[in-house]
Amino acid sequence: MKRREFITATAALLVSPRRSWAQGRRHRLGFLAIGDGSGRALNQAELALFDGLRKHGWIDGRNLIVEYRFSQPPDRLPASIADLIALSPDVLVAAAPRATTALKSATATIPIVFVAVFDPVGLGLVQSLSHPGGNLTGLATSAGVTIGKQIEILRELVPGASRIALLVNPGNPMHRLVLVEEVPHAARNWAWLCL
Repeated sequence: MKRREFITATAALLVSPRRSWAQGRRHRLGFLAIGDGSGRALNQAELALFDGLRKHGWIDGRNLIVEYRFSQPPDRLPASIADLIALSPDVLVAAAPRATTALKSATATIPIVFVAVFDPVGLGLVQSLSHPGGNLTGLATSAGVTIGKQIEILRELVPGASRIALLVNPGNPMHRLVLVEEVPHAARNWAWLCL
């Protein structure tokens, strides 16, 4: 699917509810997040997405059906993905890298919009930010803030620090990216950083 066609189809779905009101059709959005889903607690980026949908006239239960799936990996993730894909949603929304990676592996035809993914290019989710390719697009949260910059700020705040430790989850793709690429680069720049 070409990028412009994908963006046009997704924009038509997400921004133009009047057409679907006239047809009486409710569109289905599949939402996948990693977590237990207690209280359907969404993070700020996810809340902003659904707030934006409401502002553009997309109301859950009126012209939009939102199917939420919260999975605690690794046990429920495959079943949650199978459930969502079986519903034939018009678009899938993936919260965070692990959910995005799992959905990308499961379908190449349903449009996937990812929310709150740090460095989707580095994670191998998209080809580039300007030309993501495939059926994925979304919100990248890297915003140019790297571990090196955070360490530099910490060094200014605590100039006497001789060691810094990082607490990471190696099972998280974003943390793996930080460990493999950013920390070694930062360590070369800051001889006092201990790995």
